[in-house]
Amino acid sequence: MNWITKFIKPKIKSLFEKRSAKVEANLWTTCSCKNLIYVEDMDSNQKVCPKCGEHHKLTCKERFKTFFDNKEFQLIETPLPKDDPLNFQDKKKYVDRLKAARDLTGQSDAILIATGKIQGIEVVVGAQDFRFIGGSFGAASGEAFIAGAQHAIENKIPYVFFSCSGGQRMHESSIALMQMSRTALAVNELKKKNIPFIVVLTNPTTGGVTASWAMLGDILISEPKSVIGFAGRRVIQDTVRETLPDDFQTAEYVKDHGGLDLIVERKFLNSTVGTLLSVLLKKAEAQAKKESNVTVDQSIQSAS
Repeated sequence: MNWITKFIKPKIKSLFEKRSAKVEANLWTTCSCKNLIYVEDMDSNQKVCPKCGEHHKLTCKERFKTFFDNKEFQLIETPLPKDDPLNFQDKKKYVDRLKAARDLTGQSDAILIATGKIQGIEVVVGAQDFRFIGGSFGAASGEAFIAGAQHAIENKIPYVFFSCSGGQRMHESSIALMQMSRTALAVNELKKKNIPFIVVLTNPTTGGVTASWAMLGDILISEPKSVIGFAGRRVIQDTVRETLPDDFQTAEYVKDHGGLDLIVERKFLNSTVGTLLSVLLKKAEAQAKKESNVTVDQSIQSAS
């Protein structure tokens, strides 16, 4: 046996075996139902498990592709405030956490805003990426949300938002908490202008996001089995000293108790939201006409 047979061939074989194992690993993914799912099957099903129906998290761009007509959309540039105004540090510096999140997601912050069409209706759509520090809501997220609302008002088109967040970003302290009132005021401006605002709550939607804009939509929709709540389950259980139901803080539980209007599977969101928007736009048009008539009547009375 020469050196080529003894050393070179085994090394080449080992190299290809490692590459093959890596490729094989990238072909499959797992679900909480413990089934092994072919990645192509998961992607073609909009990242919904074909075995148990679990709706897995989407990135912002994946969300836009599954929601907009023909997967066509245009991103809107949003303001980016100064990083880390408080010089916050826990086990890591906040600026380092931001850098890591940006490298991971390719986004400047947790929210992206885009425009496109839903069932032929021009809309503004916002989405949160949970990979970006748990989709937490800070100053940059507040600016992005408000920029989306302003675009909707200026162009007189509906605003749809997909929430996916653990709440306000603790690294920004009171600055993050201020975004709760700022976003609530932005929603109020949408309502003043009769601009439809629909929120789709996805898994998870918790904390300050639930306590502010995520529950202020004209219509509240959720994907199946999404976790929706404010405080954590254990915190509530320890506070009230009662055993909570197994389905507590699930979309189904929240809907049964009046907190949601609809639970819709991901594949039906485009058609469902499109139908709802057509109804809301007709209502908004009728309301605007009514207000216009009132103004005319008041002008006539003043003139006489």
